[in-house]
Amino acid sequence: MSGDFLVDTNILVHAYDRSEPTKQIQARNVLDGLATRSMGVLSTQILAEFYTVVTRKLAKPLTPQEAYRELELLLRGWQTVDITRRIVLEAAAGAARYQLPFWDAQIWATAKSNGIPSVLSEDFQHRRTIEGVEFFNPFEADPFQEG
Repeated sequence: MSGDFLVDTNILVHAYDRSEPTKQIQARNVLDGLATRSMGVLSTQILAEFYTVVTRKLAKPLTPQEAYRELELLLRGWQTVDITRRIVLEAAAGAARYQLPFWDAQIWATAKSNGIPSVLSEDFQHRRTIEGVEFFNPFEADPFQEG
């Protein structure tokens, strides 16, 4: 895998959430930077969560047709990895070992299993590292300026 960052659902969702315009702009800038540099990776889990959140949980949700079109664009423009049986088992072990919610552990396990060194998310402690995977909150610092 050649991507540097696995992008968590919350970063994608913020790009579509008009209720938080500052985060929306930041998320779009980060996503544009990742796309331009071919540094971002998505997973099938993240895309499924994205569809659910943007069609049901936003103050102004996307229609199912709009969300479908966005999924098509994301799948065409981004590297995407599948959730495998090995990732599910690694996530279960990591959830117990590191006291992570299962879905967050699955994000971590996806990055670890695919050799992706960093996860962009606001759900983890900024700069925390678990078994070689670093979590980075792009709303706290610019991922393109940090080393």
